[in-house]
Amino acid sequence: MIATVVWGTGNVGRAAIRAVDAHPALKLTAVLVHDRAKVGKDAGELAGAGVLGVAATDDIDAVLAASPRAIVYAASGDVRFDDALADIVRAVQAGAVVVTPALYPLYDQRNAPPELRDPVLAAIKEGGGSLFVSGVDPGWGNDVLPLLISGLGTDVDVVRCQEIFDYSTYEQPDAVRYLVGMGQPMDYAPPMLMTGVPSMVWGGQARLIARGLGVEVTELRETLERRPLEHSVTTRTMGEFEQGTQGAVRFEVQGIVDGEPRIVIEHVTRIHPSCAPDWPTPPSGDGAHRVIIEGRPRIEVTVEATDEGENRSAGGNATAVGRLVGAIDWLAAAEPGLYDALDVPLRPAAGKLGRSRS
Repeated sequence: MIATVVWGTGNVGRAAIRAVDAHPALKLTAVLVHDRAKVGKDAGELAGAGVLGVAATDDIDAVLAASPRAIVYAASGDVRFDDALADIVRAVQAGAVVVTPALYPLYDQRNAPPELRDPVLAAIKEGGGSLFVSGVDPGWGNDVLPLLISGLGTDVDVVRCQEIFDYSTYEQPDAVRYLVGMGQPMDYAPPMLMTGVPSMVWGGQARLIARGLGVEVTELRETLERRPLEHSVTTRTMGEFEQGTQGAVRFEVQGIVDGEPRIVIEHVTRIHPSCAPDWPTPPSGDGAHRVIIEGRPRIEVTVEATDEGENRSAGGNATAVGRLVGAIDWLAAAEPGLYDALDVPLRPAAGKLGRSRS
C-alpha cells in the first residue's frame, strides 16, 4: 500500500480523500488542513465519507518528516500561486510523488517558464520525488480525451474542446464574482479575462494536443465575448446578480497550426441559463465538457459528471481528482521526474468495480 497524504480539504480535497480511500493500492495516512477549526477532525467527516480513522492536522513538518510516498496537493493555487509552488517543491524535495491541479503553467511542463520549472527539477534531483499536474479543464477534458477521440477520425480538420457551465453552482464566490467578473459592471476588467491570461492558463493544453497529433502550434490567439444580464436574477447558492451586469462569458484560446485555428479551447460560462441562450448549452443540468472533432466523420462527445448531491461542479472536481489519484501508483513505479498528461497513461479503474464505499 502506498502511504498517501491529502493536503487541503476544500472542493478538490474532499474528493481526493474519498478517491484515496477508494483506491486499492493507496492508504490514506494523513490529511493536512489550514483552518485550525478542522484540526483533529476525522478525514472522513471532512470529506463526507464516514469515519476513516485519520485525524486532520496542520503540522506540515511532522507529516513530511514521516516520508509519505505520495501527496495529493489539493490546496488552491489560483490566488496564492507562489505559496502553492513553494509547498509543492518542498513536498517533492521530501521524496514524495506529488499530484496536483494547482499550477496551471506546469500542465504543459515542457514549455513552462524556467523560473517555475527549474525549482521543481532541482527538488526532484535532490529528493527523488515526482510531480504530475493536471485537472479537468485545463486537464483531461482538453488533453487525453480529445486525443483519444481524434483517433476515431479519418480526417481531422479542427479539434474543439468546450466547457459549458452555469457558474452559480461553482463553490468559489470570489473567483466567480471577481476573477471572472460575474455580476460586475460591464466596464469591469475581470483578471481571468485580461488579454494573455486565458492563453497562460489554457495555451499549454493546445500545445499538448498538438504534440499528441504530431504538429506544432506556432501562435496562440484569443477571442472574447461578454453579455449583460437582461434582468436581475437570484441564484440558489450565490444570491442576486443585477440587470445590466455581466451574466455570461464566451472565450476561445486558439492554437494556430499552419496559419489556421486547428485546436480550440472554448469556455461558455453563465451565471444563469437565461443569459446568452443562443450560445452552446449543456444537454442537461448545469454543466458539461464537450469535445468536437470537425472532420470526417464529425465526432462529438459530451461528458457530464455529478457528485455531492448531483452537483456538476463537484463532479468535475471529482473527475480531475480521479485522473490524479489514479496516476499515483504508476508514478510511484516510474523514475523520479516532472510529468505531463502525455507521459502518464489514463488507465481503467482496475480493482474498483463494485467497491463503492458511499
